[in-house]
Amino acid sequence: MALERYGYQVSAAPDGLTGLEMFREGQHDLLLLDIMLPHLDGIGLCRRIRETSQAPILMMSARGDALDVVAGLEAGADDYVVKPVDTSVLVARIRTLLRRATFTAPSTAAGRPVDDGLLTFRDLSVDTRGLEVRVDDRPLALTPTELRLFLEFVAAPGIALQRQTLLRKVWDYGWDGDSRVVDLAVQRLRKKIGAGHIETVRGFGYRFRR
Repeated sequence: MALERYGYQVSAAPDGLTGLEMFREGQHDLLLLDIMLPHLDGIGLCRRIRETSQAPILMMSARGDALDVVAGLEAGADDYVVKPVDTSVLVARIRTLLRRATFTAPSTAAGRPVDDGLLTFRDLSVDTRGLEVRVDDRPLALTPTELRLFLEFVAAPGIALQRQTLLRKVWDYGWDGDSRVVDLAVQRLRKKIGAGHIETVRGFGYRFRR
């Protein structure tokens, strides 16, 4: 009801299995998943959705339950909110995820113009105009968050990027957010592009290898 007052069209499911069926039958721009769902919990539902879709997913967690937050992000969620959550905060997170799903890639890489939009890093190739990433010429399915994070890395190869900087640029956080979001997104990205491309800078952040 609160989201409808903000102009969103909402489909609600009483449990995880019904939610999965509704997702498969319809077109949805974003999914808001509560972890505590009957029959199939939000984490299991998130994993099932990620098998076929890269749609933005916002997870809701009980206050202070760090294990739920980490499990949700590891399952493929793009972000999370902790209950109870103010409606304005929830709507701000939703708007950010929707904006991220339709963003335009930057026109420069490492300070140089990208004339044709194509970048190559060893076995990786990136079309920054078509927003396509390939490994050994095999296309990768990245979520909007993973794609935006990846483009931040390839725009600054060899440069150490601080976690809080990535939070601001990728998640649009205007405040200090939870750095676990960054760490787990990098972890998922490494699994897709190969672990050797992104180095951890201990106590600071990450660096993309040329």
